[in-house]
Parts: sequence; C-alpha cells; structure tokens
Amino acid sequence: MDCRKALIESNGDFEKAIDYLRKHGQKVAAKRSDRETKEGVVIAEISDDHKKGVLVCLSCETDFVAKNEDFVSFARSVTRLALKQDIDSLEALQHAQLDGENVSDKINDLVGKIGEKITLSRYERLEAPFVAPYIHGNYRMGVLAGFSKQIPDDAAKDIAMQIAAMNPIAVDQDNVPADVIAREKEIAIEQVKAEGKPAEMAEKIAMGKLNKFFKESTLLAQPFVKDNNQTVTAYLKSIDADVKVTGFKRVTLG
Repeated sequence: MDCRKALIESNGDFEKAIDYLRKHGQKVAAKRSDRETKEGVVIAEISDDHKKGVLVCLSCETDFVAKNEDFVSFARSVTRLALKQDIDSLEALQHAQLDGENVSDKINDLVGKIGEKITLSRYERLEAPFVAPYIHGNYRMGVLAGFSKQIPDDAAKDIAMQIAAMNPIAVDQDNVPADVIAREKEIAIEQVKAEGKPAEMAEKIAMGKLNKFFKESTLLAQPFVKDNNQTVTAYLKSIDADVKVTGFKRVTLG
C-alpha cells in the first residue's frame, strides 16, 4: 500500500516514488527517535585467515522485528561490508557504501518499510594472529576472542563462551584501566572503614578485596566455567602452554 501511494503521489514516476518512500522512512525514523531499541541482533564475521573479526549490533524495538528475515539479512550484509572494507569505527560504518547507498540511508529505508526505530548501535573489531567468534542466545550476544596463535576450534569457543558468560573487564590484572582500579580500591577502603576496622588496617584489607576483584573480573584469573576447579589460565595451559589471549570484544543487546 505504501508503494501504491508513492506511485500515485509521484504520478507514476518510479524514481520519484523511490524518493517519496525514502523521505517517508526518514519521517518514520524522526517520529520514533525517542523510542527504546532493546531488541535486535548481534552478528559476527571473521576473515578467512582468522586474523580479523567484527561484531555489529543492529537494534530495533521488538523481538518480532529482530526475527524478521529482511532485518537479519540486512544486519549480515552490513557486517560483511565492515569486514571486507576493514572499517575502523561505528561512524565510518554508518557512512560506508552498501549497494551504492550509505548504510545510514539504507537503515532509513528499512525503518520506512518495517515501521520501527532501527539503529546501528554497536560496532567492534579485533585483530590477532588467531580470532575466534561466538554468538550466544539467538543473536543476542556476540564475542570475538583473540589469541597469540591458532588453537583448536573447540578450545577457542570455550574461551569465547567464558567471556560471554562471565563478562570480564580485561584479559588480566595488568590490562585493567587505572581509573577502574582506583575506584575499586576507594570503594574497598570505605567498606572497611564502615565495618569499624582500624584505619591502619584499611589499606591492607582493601588490597585483599582488590585482589578478589581481579580474580572475579579478569578473564585469565576467573574460574573456568566448565570446570571451576581450575582457572582459565590453567585451562589454556592444558591446551597449549605457549598460547596467550591477546584481547577480546563482547557486544550484547540492550
């Protein structure tokens, strides 16, 4: 019906009708700009040599649209484009050309067709000697895990699943941002003081709490989800004593 109306309004001129529909999409997008987009899909793609990977999150308003074939297909095409062109930022991806049009314009077209707010909400890329992807929960979360060398696919997937499940903030203690450490230490000291402990003990106790934070929040120190009797570090050593996790990216809906 929208196409019929566009042709009537454009006196049968096909090109003008396309312009009409695109403008309609922009109007729909403007009307729904204040809507929340907590649904959508997260798509992962890696290069044939496993040295590069990208994650794209295309968000929408409802689960119904997130399962729409056109919506998922479009998300996949944007992800493939990002990988092929080695795009380095979300802004660059929005302005990249897909079938002769900017990705942002393509999104407006999709908004006009589907009638929901749709946004390209997250984009992450990762490079490493070996990159492994993982998608969890019907495209609701995506992970890229980078390694210093190739390891068996099932072992790489185990590490990626660990990242998905436990949401570490860094690979290890040395990679935790300084501001995060300072904040956690300050919180720990205030907790110790609130417990009525002597001030001279506060620093020592706070460091103990900080070490616990590192064990819970950094990937290599965490208990391995498939075997809590060993850490992720121990699991990796059982696979290959020389392999290291070089980095990771984790994108989730909402």
